[in-house]
Amino acid sequence: MQNKWRLATQVIHAGHINNSSGALVSPLCQSATFVFDNAEQGQDRFSGEQAGYIYTRLGNPTTAELERKMAVLEGAEAAAATGSGMAAVSSALLANLQQGDHLVASKAVYGCTFSLMTSQLLRFGIAVTLVDFNDLTAISNAIKPTTKVLFCETPVNPHLDVFDLDAIAAIAKLHHLLSIVDNTFMTPLLQQPLSHGIDLVVHSATKYLNGHGDVIAGIVCGSHEQIEKIKCEILKDLGGVLSPHDAWLILRGLKTLDVRITRHCDNAEQVANYLAKHDKVTQVYYPGLKGGSGYGLIGSQMKRAGGVIAFELKGGRETSFTFMNRLRLFAIAVSLGDAESLIQHPASMTHSAYSAQERTSAGIGENLLRISVGLESVDDLIADLATALALI
Repeated sequence: MQNKWRLATQVIHAGHINNSSGALVSPLCQSATFVFDNAEQGQDRFSGEQAGYIYTRLGNPTTAELERKMAVLEGAEAAAATGSGMAAVSSALLANLQQGDHLVASKAVYGCTFSLMTSQLLRFGIAVTLVDFNDLTAISNAIKPTTKVLFCETPVNPHLDVFDLDAIAAIAKLHHLLSIVDNTFMTPLLQQPLSHGIDLVVHSATKYLNGHGDVIAGIVCGSHEQIEKIKCEILKDLGGVLSPHDAWLILRGLKTLDVRITRHCDNAEQVANYLAKHDKVTQVYYPGLKGGSGYGLIGSQMKRAGGVIAFELKGGRETSFTFMNRLRLFAIAVSLGDAESLIQHPASMTHSAYSAQERTSAGIGENLLRISVGLESVDDLIADLATALALI
């Protein structure tokens, strides 16, 4: 019956197992280790002959509930919870790449993902080619005999480009490659990459999935085989696991994901339309604007355009900073998906790991700003933007 429930129901009920106490809210299993009935049981659990918990780095009931819920929401066979969004990205990559392998990724990605690919992976002898994933020919031309993985975000952080997941999955399958998509900006309520043929989905659960700005976490969703590889070969040995308390907080946050996402999208659509008409704004990047990147995929790949907007002001970094400093409701902070509206300057903040030339190539200018539209009254948000714009 659960498989027939709509996602708005699944975010509340999926993955929950009735507990012996009858508590409505799933108990928090705040324990590092688990007691065996006898030595033989301990032996059998370590050998894999008997299912059960051993040590929280290897699994925990609270974390397992979050993983079951996320697998259902993404339409995956299984999921792995990680200690951060970057732990999700790095675990998915390291489980599928080794010395001598090659990765093809989008040239615009989150700054720490970019740093991981262009600095850390190189230390392990893994080559990386960054291309524009809107150019399907460029993706195909970048593939080598040693290529193992295609990786992208869609929409892209920070300028909200949207890529065709069906086309990317088709290229990956043609060349027998693994495809990985970061679905943080959309959440499974707005986009499900696995249903378009993508192999693995990663999230920074810090963002919309938790929704309250008080957790650092990540999620990887995919096949049983892939998730077991990530858990047993990467998370077990490298240790980037999620604490039970943080898993419990995300389970709490997920219960309101559907209503929060609806408000985020409603607010963002109005803010984007306001900015697009303002004479001090030269460009607005938002999939929900007619003619914008990804607009044609809304309704097929994406249900709605999400709650993140990027835009360019007339002027450069100084003008951008002046504008940000004049705002009162938009907190100057990185991250996204919180109840509060946030604004940041990608070139000097989230994407500062890029060189100036690399930022230019990725379309990240000195006048580019990114806002995460929160849950406040949209009239108040627009009034705050109007006041700050009038002062630059």
